[in-house]
Amino acid sequence: MPMKHATALILGRGLMGLGAAARAQPPPIRWEQLSREEQQVLKPFADRWNQLPPERQQHLRRGVERWKHMTPEQRAQAQERLKRWQSLPPEQRERIRRRQEEFRRLPPEEQERIRRHYQRFQELPPEERRALQEKWRGMEPPQRQQFKDRLRDMSPQERRDFLNQPPGEGI
Repeated sequence: MPMKHATALILGRGLMGLGAAARAQPPPIRWEQLSREEQQVLKPFADRWNQLPPERQQHLRRGVERWKHMTPEQRAQAQERLKRWQSLPPEQRERIRRRQEEFRRLPPEEQERIRRHYQRFQELPPEERRALQEKWRGMEPPQRQQFKDRLRDMSPQERRDFLNQPPGEGI
């Protein structure tokens, strides 16, 4: 193959690759292109919408889709979570974002194990959850690991008895 043709072929393939990469990125969406309903839900972003990265715009639009299918109770819960999030100090929000990213990088089995443990915690009566949280805060890291190991094997009654002990005892 003559050098001219080889160069043209390489350049052509390279440009095709650039075109594919450009297509992989969603195009920006102007505020005016949003439906009235989308604009209503996304109103807090109106003044900076056109400056948001296209990926963020797509993410927010998917949120609007979820919002449309929520019950009034689910919407109220979502609004409450947003208020709590906005009230957090920036450092805490950043720490939460990092932990979410770490969670996303875990293998699916580990993510599922964490979800199951979280669900079990949520199913505990409120007073037991509070007691667990207080006990946890009063422990040093080595005690926390022992606590997790021990708690896993306890019956509900053993757990209640354990939670009534002062922090650090019974581990």
